[in-house]
Amino acid sequence: MMNIDEQVRYLMQGTEYGDEALKQSMAAELKERLLEAKKENRPLRVYCGFDPRTANLHLGHTVPMRKLRQFQELGHDVTFVVGNYTSLIGDPSDKDVLRPRLTPEEVDENARTYAEQAFRILDRNRTQIRYNSEWLSKLSFARVIELASNFTLQQFLTRENFKKRWENGDAVYLHETFYSIMQGYDAYMLKADVQVGGTDQLFNIITAARKLMTYLGEKPNIGIIMGILPGTDGSIKMSKSLGNDVPISTNAEDMFGKVMSIPDFAMPAYFRLVTRWTPVEIDGIEAGLKNEITHPRDVKMQLAREITGNFYGDDLALEAEQAFVRQFQKREMPEEIPEFPLKDNQNILDILENAKLVKSRSEARRLVSQNGIRFNGEVVSDPTMVLQDPGVLQVGKRHFIKLVKN
Repeated sequence: MMNIDEQVRYLMQGTEYGDEALKQSMAAELKERLLEAKKENRPLRVYCGFDPRTANLHLGHTVPMRKLRQFQELGHDVTFVVGNYTSLIGDPSDKDVLRPRLTPEEVDENARTYAEQAFRILDRNRTQIRYNSEWLSKLSFARVIELASNFTLQQFLTRENFKKRWENGDAVYLHETFYSIMQGYDAYMLKADVQVGGTDQLFNIITAARKLMTYLGEKPNIGIIMGILPGTDGSIKMSKSLGNDVPISTNAEDMFGKVMSIPDFAMPAYFRLVTRWTPVEIDGIEAGLKNEITHPRDVKMQLAREITGNFYGDDLALEAEQAFVRQFQKREMPEEIPEFPLKDNQNILDILENAKLVKSRSEARRLVSQNGIRFNGEVVSDPTMVLQDPGVLQVGKRHFIKLVKN
């Protein structure tokens, strides 16, 4: 059982505030609130809001869910707020352009699958689901004016995303400023002790929610601000549109392989944001790497097994690891390879494009120039090479097709 200081370190793991003094302040408030709750023999009220703007989640979306699960493990009450009302605006926090507004039907459709995917991390029996339309839809215009009177336009226009649009002459719409007020009101209605969110939510949580809660007579919540998970490139925020994502609705082998593709320098972020490992366990792993006691490849295998096991169970994670070792470390081909018809006078570029193994011919040329294409185990160096005989075409490390003649 963790003592209070150990709990604080565990719950602050992976947080980023952009200001060390602010981080220490939040850690101190968290410790004080934990001690208070222990004295009162009650759990903390913890929540995170999720706007269902997409139905398919990737590993980056699960970072705050993992933090909620840690609070659950320590016995606290967790509320998963579906932002079906805030989604009608769209959070502008991490965007340099206006987010498209979703229809209520689109929000409802996404929400149906969003929470279900979240239960692959959260304890279903210990998670309360609320929809913020319950209270936001009932706000009168007079109440909105009252809430808005706590903020100035300067506070919004000095935010980096709004500031950039303003300086570029791009429109900043009035309704976008409502988002922070709505999210702050969520925290007030839930009487939250703690709110979890990403660094893009710093203003919404630390400024808006705490200010509104104080104004409305509630003790301000504590912001647990999580770092942003980099994609498989290790540098840019994980995004489906950028193709550097790790989908959670895939399969164990695919997830294992994608985690194995991240660069070594990105591993610490994954340790802290998407594993079940405690600070003490992470300290041990990083000490092993620093002292060259363990090889980065072995640690990455351990990381891939841990993350895959989170979603598919330890047995499937082990099978995925064994398949990875067979396919890549021993250079064996997968047991099942999809077939693709080989037609006359098709060169490598034609086949890659028609088989949808690349997004464009320029990408195909780049892969050839980087020795990323093999045919029957041999590197293909000529993008205009015409394939006439059946065989196995390998693209990168993980994609294979079997060329067959009809």
